[in-house]
Amino acid sequence: MTRAAVAGLFRAFSDQNRLRILRVLREGEVCVGDLAEVLRVPQARVSRHLAHLRRARLVRVRQSGLWMHYSLAPARGAVHRTLLGCLGGCFSELPQFAADARRLARIRMRGGCCPT
Repeated sequence: MTRAAVAGLFRAFSDQNRLRILRVLREGEVCVGDLAEVLRVPQARVSRHLAHLRRARLVRVRQSGLWMHYSLAPARGAVHRTLLGCLGGCFSELPQFAADARRLARIRMRGGCCPT
């Protein structure tokens, strides 16, 4: 992994909303509308953060009709793998992540807003 790629990973991890998105995506694929509902932020802001995460190659996207579904990209090296591991361990104590997980579970129970 190049220095620029590593720097891009750290920039991507430097924003609270992007961390929240990455943490939600650890649970599996999620569409933009559902991410906006989980994070309780406007869809335009979620899309902007997702674009940043795509440039850093942290997420991948799948289009289904009009809907965009995002998932975590496989780790491309040790730094990437370690940072993703922090989402599961280091940050698991943050109350916002727990609240996001509860909202995601409720959204999934009712089927979400985007057809798969």
